[in-house]
Amino acid sequence: MTSSGAVPTLNRLCECELKHKLAVIQDMRYRKIPDETVRRLPFYLRVLLFSAEQGQQSISSQKLADFVGVNSWQIRKDFSYFGDFGTPGVGYNIEKLARQIKKILKLTVVKKAALVGVGNLGSAVLAYPGFKMYSLDIATAFDISPKKIGRKINNIEIENVTRISTLRRKKISLAIIAVPREAAQKTAEALVKAGVRGILNFSPCYITVPKKVKVITIDIAMDLARLPYYLPAG
Repeated sequence: MTSSGAVPTLNRLCECELKHKLAVIQDMRYRKIPDETVRRLPFYLRVLLFSAEQGQQSISSQKLADFVGVNSWQIRKDFSYFGDFGTPGVGYNIEKLARQIKKILKLTVVKKAALVGVGNLGSAVLAYPGFKMYSLDIATAFDISPKKIGRKINNIEIENVTRISTLRRKKISLAIIAVPREAAQKTAEALVKAGVRGILNFSPCYITVPKKVKVITIDIAMDLARLPYYLPAG
């Protein structure tokens, strides 16, 4: 093979290898980020999007901190894990920072999610308009009740829960569980088998999944039970 044919091939190989190594390094770096920092990123994004709607072009770490309810040094520390986004004396460019946070959270394209359990809570989740702000779209819903299967809520037709396996074909890797406690574990297992890698669990119980699957559990009653502690005695 001539040098004119070999060199570009080697260059392409080297370039691909370099990109792969950089991606691995970045992935390892992100895995070391504290969960609390990741938890705050959507709050930051919401403030930035709201500020952009108000016509603002920049925002200081202090003002961002006031909105979120943390110290300004916490804002700067959180962002320092991912790079240097601010400008001394000016603050953060809102459009640029929002774009960076979306990139970190992998929200640069719309992420589709599935809902399992369309009871009172599930129906409210389907009707909630706030997902669009974060480029999230509940694209399909499942339930076990014959009375609900075939109905539409927010233009989404409720399917039989036995069709969860179709999620792999639809390339949906996020899911919300809003089923009774006794059905949560079985539901989670079916979702994992269907290729789901991220689960938001509203069922008041602990579910076990493989390590490659991320579960975030929200127990509304338990969170409400914390509030009386902070109330004045009497």
